[in-house]
Amino acid sequence: MRNILVTGGAGFIGSNFVHYVLRKHPRSHVIAYDKLTYAGNLDNLEDVADDSRYTFVWGDICDEENVDHVMRAYRVDTVVNFAAETHVDRSLTEAGSFVHTDTYGTYVLLEAARKYHVERFHQVGTDEVYGEVMNGSAAEGWPLEPRSPYSASKAGGDLMCLAYSTSFGLPVTITRCTNNIGPYQYPEKVVPLFITNAIDDQPLPVYGDGTQMRDYQFVLDHCEAIDLVLTQGRPGEVYNVGTGVETRNIDIARMILRLLGKPESLIHHVTDRPGHDRRYSVDSEKIRALGWAGRHSTEQALEKTVRWYLENEWWWRKIKSGAFRAYYQKQYTDRLAHLSNI
Repeated sequence: MRNILVTGGAGFIGSNFVHYVLRKHPRSHVIAYDKLTYAGNLDNLEDVADDSRYTFVWGDICDEENVDHVMRAYRVDTVVNFAAETHVDRSLTEAGSFVHTDTYGTYVLLEAARKYHVERFHQVGTDEVYGEVMNGSAAEGWPLEPRSPYSASKAGGDLMCLAYSTSFGLPVTITRCTNNIGPYQYPEKVVPLFITNAIDDQPLPVYGDGTQMRDYQFVLDHCEAIDLVLTQGRPGEVYNVGTGVETRNIDIARMILRLLGKPESLIHHVTDRPGHDRRYSVDSEKIRALGWAGRHSTEQALEKTVRWYLENEWWWRKIKSGAFRAYYQKQYTDRLAHLSNI
């Protein structure tokens, strides 16, 4: 991994991975490639901007000419693809952009990787491609049953990666992670939304009854898993990455309020989103066999995340006072108008 192209490198998980690689691999040069849509933010990479081993390139993964130029100019030998439209709620109203970026964009990257004979192409996937898992835990061989445009577009990208592995011998690996939390997560996602709302004594809009089950892991644990798969994973294989501990969304809200010393009266149940999956659960034994284990419990991950948002109001306040405000009003104004306290 001499020259690593990290697509979506200014996003939440991507920027954390850039930081991780620069700390862990002193001989690696990281090229962060990002379109800087609403969720891409150069503030996420501000503290590494002067590192000689880091380069930022603005670009869209769907732009074949630009992707080709970057691959050639920087002699990229490793691609880690974080670039994606990711928010389920947005995919319900903007499905086309998800298909374009998450599926077609992955194809563009794969073609460039094949042309320049990269040593490893890693696709960062999601456990949502397995769909709603009401019993047991999804292993890597489970059928893909996505239930939202977001998860369907991600499944399309994964399948394209596996097809390039089989058809062209491209050294592809895939990780499918559970919900990440930690620094630099855009506040449309549930945990940073709840944290920042609670700091300002604003309602925490909990969808439905709040009993949806999710596996929350600290983002740097996920970065370690990706690094391990890059160096020790078998090409053509998929690896699930999760803690194995599931927590109800309502309990996440209560934990956040407890950490901030805020009252539970801030919790408000609002109209659920269409087709909201009740439970996700993955079997991560395959990556554990490689030696990976998350370093943080759910409580520890949440505590670190809350502390980061408390200490970095400069980062999220300007986001929430900008374009995010219009999105929040569109998404929650009607819901909160009919809220009921618990």
